[in-house]
Amino acid sequence: MAKGRLDPADWTAFRQEAHRMLDAALDKMAGAEEGRVWTPLPDPLKDALAAPVPRAGLGPAGAAERLRALMPYGVGNTHPRFWGWVHGAGSPGNLLPEIAASAINANLGGRDHGGVHVERAVVRWCAELMGFPPDSGGLIVSGTSMATIIALKAARGRALGTQTRQEGVGAARLTGYCAAQAHSCVARAFDMLGLGSEALRRAPVDGDFRMDTAALEAAIAQDRAEGFTPFLVVGTAGAVNTGAIDPLADLAAIAASEGLWFHVDGAFGATARLSPALAPLLAGMERADSLAFDFHKWLQVTYDAGCVLVRDRQAQLDAFSERPDYLAPATRGLAAGDFWPVDYGPELSRSYRALKVYAHLLEHGADALGAVIENNCRQARLLAELVAQAPDLEPLCPVSLNILCFRFTGGSEAAHDAVNAEISVRLQESGLAVLSTTRIHGRLALRVNITNHRTRDGDLHLLVEEVRKIGATLLAEGFHAAAP
Repeated sequence: MAKGRLDPADWTAFRQEAHRMLDAALDKMAGAEEGRVWTPLPDPLKDALAAPVPRAGLGPAGAAERLRALMPYGVGNTHPRFWGWVHGAGSPGNLLPEIAASAINANLGGRDHGGVHVERAVVRWCAELMGFPPDSGGLIVSGTSMATIIALKAARGRALGTQTRQEGVGAARLTGYCAAQAHSCVARAFDMLGLGSEALRRAPVDGDFRMDTAALEAAIAQDRAEGFTPFLVVGTAGAVNTGAIDPLADLAAIAASEGLWFHVDGAFGATARLSPALAPLLAGMERADSLAFDFHKWLQVTYDAGCVLVRDRQAQLDAFSERPDYLAPATRGLAAGDFWPVDYGPELSRSYRALKVYAHLLEHGADALGAVIENNCRQARLLAELVAQAPDLEPLCPVSLNILCFRFTGGSEAAHDAVNAEISVRLQESGLAVLSTTRIHGRLALRVNITNHRTRDGDLHLLVEEVRKIGATLLAEGFHAAAP
């Protein structure tokens, strides 16, 4: 390449290298159902990554070789037996918009170009799918964590006024409410917005892990009596531990009667609305003031891509809009356009995430994506049946959507936590499957989350067999947890 430029000196050779990389990526995705689920990064590659910054480049071929060497060592979520965390499996079609987006290299902060119009279309589609008004505010963001910050900042602005952008929250004593099973990103948002995580009250849950609405109303009344200012109720559509869905219609009614902003954390569960059979479980979500959810989970878009919807577009605009002189709006030219994403969120520089979401919806359609979600929920119920039939396995929560928590019960009760933790690790290290663990009523559980469109029913039968086999092996070995 010429000095001072970064384009290839030989475009033909670069094109050939790019085709080799594309073939390697397609080979990886075509073989996603084969081999190990998770493979640790080998020490030689770790050592190579510890090398000093290169002062002289390797060129396209040398860089591509390094990239291909890393391809086998991901999290494992493309494999059909990855069930550890709520990660989508991706799809081969996502490669194409990622290539196109890289070639366009657009900043989606604003200006009048194709990417902004694509994002606006995707936000409008999302509003339609989620039952929000067509003129709702919204953005395509990195994920639900960022979406939650945006939504809650709009809620804070409505409660305290836009002057808080200059003056801060001062002595205001705002309080918000969520279920004990709500995701930690809500508390993190309270922290980052200057409200303090202790201002988020966690209401207890019922036997199905749904927010106790009577406890919620009592907490609101108590805070008002003590001089606090309740401003927010957060409902969860798919709790990360159990998949439970809070009584969203009841929460919407309480928020309306109390004059509170109603936000729904629907990171993965909100997308169940795309299934006609599952949509009734989310009744009331369409009444929310804001909604956060991800495309990179159950909708199978590659990382990262999420969405925030805000019913009152002006409230979102009031929370963020403030153009410096160099971004002043215009009526003509590239600086024109009546939708600049920078006015609706904290990022000035933003990637072209909307393009892969747009392409994904065009390729598959909402109905096919809903069918994947519906099938995963059926598979979770199947797994629950297999667990219930096994004499040495015990379910620890009901199946609300796509998550089952259970455990191996062989041996003494005192050893159950340690045995189940070891089962999870041995499954991961064997490469056969990836589960995670959590605690349900204080007991350590094996947690299976099915958000993978490649999972087959036979994989679940194999899982139950292997959990029981490893558990029996541990008992025969006289396994006990190592001292802390």
